[in-house]
Parts: sequence; structure tokens; C-alpha cells
Amino acid sequence: MIDCSHLAALPRPEPRPLTPTCPECAARGSNPVQLRLCLECGHVGCCDSSAYRHATAHFEETGHAVMRSFEPGQSWRWCYVDRHIV
Repeated sequence: MIDCSHLAALPRPEPRPLTPTCPECAARGSNPVQLRLCLECGHVGCCDSSAYRHATAHFEETGHAVMRSFEPGQSWRWCYVDRHIV
């Protein structure tokens, strides 16, 4: 894993998920492929393999750079600005 400057700005402890699934997908009746948790605000969005890419859209709308996998047994984090796992 590579360190990134965005990690230091994240709230501690990690924010709680606002919802158990991607609310935008739920509103559309779509099924997300995998989920991502925004580590700045707790928004849950679907990954880029999903039809609507709501996690990326959340980053583009808010500038919240770091997400982590919201899948059971996974804990990796992704920085949208630095474009790598952190």
C-alpha cells in the first residue's frame, strides 16, 4: 500500500455508514456489484463495475477522496485523487 496525504485529513474514528447499501441504486431499482464507503462522510456507493458508478459520482460531487471497500472481509482503501490503493 502507498501512503497518501488525504489519509491524515480523514475523521477518526471512521464514519458510520449512512445506509446499508447504495441509496441511489436502491432508488433506481438497480443492484450494485460491490459497495464502497466514503471515509469522510459515511456515504455508501456502488463501485465502478456497477451500472451507475455512484461511489465515483460521490467523489466527483463532493471531493471526498478516500473510500474503502464496504464488502465483508475486505478493508482496502482507494484514493480517487492519487488513483491508487492506500
